[in-house]
Amino acid sequence: MDKKKEIAIGGQAVIEGVMMRGPEHIATAVRRANDSIDIDRQPFVSKATSGKFLGLPIIRGFVSLIEMMIIGFRSLSFSAKRWELDQEDIKKKSKTRERFEDTMSYAIAFVLAIALFFFLPLRLADFIVPGGMAYENIWVNLSAGVLRIVFFVLYVWGISLMKDVRRLFAYHGAEHSAVHAWENGASLSPESVLGFSTKHPRCGTSFIFLVLLVSILVFSVADTALMLWLDIEINAYVRLYHLLLVPLVSGLSYEVLKAAGRKRNNILLRILSAPGMWLQSITTQKPDEAQCEVAILALRAALDLPLEHDNINFIED
Repeated sequence: MDKKKEIAIGGQAVIEGVMMRGPEHIATAVRRANDSIDIDRQPFVSKATSGKFLGLPIIRGFVSLIEMMIIGFRSLSFSAKRWELDQEDIKKKSKTRERFEDTMSYAIAFVLAIALFFFLPLRLADFIVPGGMAYENIWVNLSAGVLRIVFFVLYVWGISLMKDVRRLFAYHGAEHSAVHAWENGASLSPESVLGFSTKHPRCGTSFIFLVLLVSILVFSVADTALMLWLDIEINAYVRLYHLLLVPLVSGLSYEVLKAAGRKRNNILLRILSAPGMWLQSITTQKPDEAQCEVAILALRAALDLPLEHDNINFIED
């Protein structure tokens, strides 16, 4: 097997930049207002690759999810600080205040996400599906799952109308195109990278869509088993225990996504990953050469390759 294909490169878009994760490093490259590029590179080896308990199938998926959330928050914070340095009208805040505001914003976002994408669909599904009907748990979870998908697509489409978000989505496209170029052994130049697709089967967007689909099956089976075991009525409040099943759902989704990235010609895997690939038509935009250049530098830094740029600053936190 091609050594490049054995190295799974992934990343995400950040404010005016791209984060890339290689086998041994995380690198975030951000373009500044003066056209220089700041790079933050940190050593990182996933615990999911340990080969021990945390590296077991399904478990490694949840471990990877937690790791990527931590890395994602850190990379976004780094890019936000770079952006603030270029804004003369922003008052400097103390580090304590910054940490407090970041923590509060993440907490509020988490609560809103649980309310909008988890509890509200369950409450609506309880009204849609008549109580006492045969296979009630399956229909409730199917209805809630469809509502979650609708809410998620509408949310993504809504924010895509914002100018700043569309620019972020262009960097998302640059990230995917750079990874495609690397995996295909093409030249890592902006002109070359621009020729590759902005959609990628290992994208986080595809992962979220898979989680929404897999959760329908897992939650339906779990609700039916719980009802038969305890002989109780299952409603939206009881179904809050679904949060405990998130590690299992995310782990299963991770395995499907990983297989889809490896076996791209498998018909079943292509069908399962198709909705997420379609949604990337919204979450990725065609980048320009400057954005591709940033993605390439992040990729090179994550892989410890030579960096070809005249104005790079390595930032030490």
